[in-house]
Amino acid sequence: MSDAVIVGAVRTPVGRRKGSLAGVHPVDLSAHVLRALAERTGIDPEQVDDVVWGCVSQVGEQSWNIARNGVLAAGWPESVPGTTLDRQCGSSQQALHFAAATVASGQAELVVAGGVESMTRVPMGSSVAGGMPFSDQLRERYRGVEGFAEDAPLPFNQGVGAELIAQRWRFSRAQLDEFALASHEKAAAAQDAGAFDPELTPVPLADGGKFGADEGVRRDTSLEKLGELATPFRADGVVTAGSASQISDGAAALAVTSSEWASRHGLRPLARIHTAVVAADDPVTMLTAPIPATAKALRRAGLGIEEIGVYEVNEAFAPVPLAWLAETEADPERLNPRGGAIALGHPLGASGARIMTTMLQHMRDNGIRYGLQTMCEGGGMANATIVELL
Repeated sequence: MSDAVIVGAVRTPVGRRKGSLAGVHPVDLSAHVLRALAERTGIDPEQVDDVVWGCVSQVGEQSWNIARNGVLAAGWPESVPGTTLDRQCGSSQQALHFAAATVASGQAELVVAGGVESMTRVPMGSSVAGGMPFSDQLRERYRGVEGFAEDAPLPFNQGVGAELIAQRWRFSRAQLDEFALASHEKAAAAQDAGAFDPELTPVPLADGGKFGADEGVRRDTSLEKLGELATPFRADGVVTAGSASQISDGAAALAVTSSEWASRHGLRPLARIHTAVVAADDPVTMLTAPIPATAKALRRAGLGIEEIGVYEVNEAFAPVPLAWLAETEADPERLNPRGGAIALGHPLGASGARIMTTMLQHMRDNGIRYGLQTMCEGGGMANATIVELL
């Protein structure tokens, strides 16, 4: 078995829904980061064995294997294949895991992993139209479980799951709002310091301009403003749009190979993929699986939580990373140091690769040896990845 290393990572800035990237086809967003990855690393696209791409709503403009369409739109050789996968919010993190496994097993030498989501052009839930993904047998299994809306078209609801987590861990509205505000403050500070600049590839726009900075960061928000927002999931709830991830557009890509292949081709590895796992938990609460996924990753890695220098836990909703902190007893100062999806946005199929790109840059900037990334996923799943700086 070989190892698997990341030799390049790049992402678009994340656009708000109906924002700067609204006019860009998701195939072209994919093509843009693929071209940028090749340019920055110097890899020859001819040598790419496969492109593994995450995308959640695989319908309309994101249908028909967007990975392959992105390869062709990028102008890469027709000999480069591509495949698209859906592990819900963790799709491009799973793409990275598959890329690493394929390289480590010797089935491929160079694989590009990443993902895309244009939630403006292909709204969340579009792929459900015309069919019911939850059969009668599945509904019967969870009938009567708190939070399972058996008569609703989509009986599993992430927002309700977030409320269940807040209830179970006794998080107050104030705690969630404070966490959300901190996410915006950290992201704004990172923007002001230019911390995101090395990982970004500005996107050309139809008007001749370029979109070059994440536009979800709300510099004018406050606890007072957050406190005025409604609680849409429960009348007496604590979760609001302000303590939830933003609906967004974006794409990200990573190049994965072995250290031996990298050396032969003059590429400098950024990090080694140390450990990669996936776990699952209760699909009704839905968002708690990062906790067992983290435990599984640490156990397999032979590491303690205190040995990890940075944790990226996707901010799908504020209760998710807060519950993760409570259960792992991790250092909160190491959590999402440059903000998370509450401030930066959550383009579903791209988020895993976006988060990894941001975490790698933070590790390089601060000389951090180990980083851990995990994110909750629809169906009650979670990926967890530990990378080691090289």
